[in-house]
Amino acid sequence: MHVPFRQRVSNLSLILRETEGFFTVQLSHAMSLLDAARSEAARLGVTVSISIMDAAAWPVAFIRMDGCPLGAIEVSQKKARTAVLFQMDSAVFATIAQPGGAAYSLENTNGGLTSFGGGVVLKGADGSVLGAIGVSGASTEDDIAIARAATQPAA
Repeated sequence: MHVPFRQRVSNLSLILRETEGFFTVQLSHAMSLLDAARSEAARLGVTVSISIMDAAAWPVAFIRMDGCPLGAIEVSQKKARTAVLFQMDSAVFATIAQPGGAAYSLENTNGGLTSFGGGVVLKGADGSVLGAIGVSGASTEDDIAIARAATQPAA
């Protein structure tokens, strides 16, 4: 089956590149996500770090807004990495990684995971995982809202 070179995610035209047999987010789309997330953070009056990972959990793009705590850098990366590796938003992962959850303490087995919300999976029109965005530096609720706003269709 032929897969077209161009796919759509939300209302953004996303140029995908094939990497080792799967499609993933490309830099041009990652930069659009960063811009949208930064705009939402500014609207909320918060400063954050924003990481975009590809489908293999490798970094594609990153920014840290002026004034954002340095500790948020690594946390934003972990949120995105958790979302893409487990193919679920990090807030959902947090519910199964808490005490009594099915994956309790799993994040402790791998230094690159976290059980905080703010990592959102990026999916193609066919539902395939293309990567993830991770946001950190504000409250967990604001981090989640910023990540989700970045992935929504432009108004």
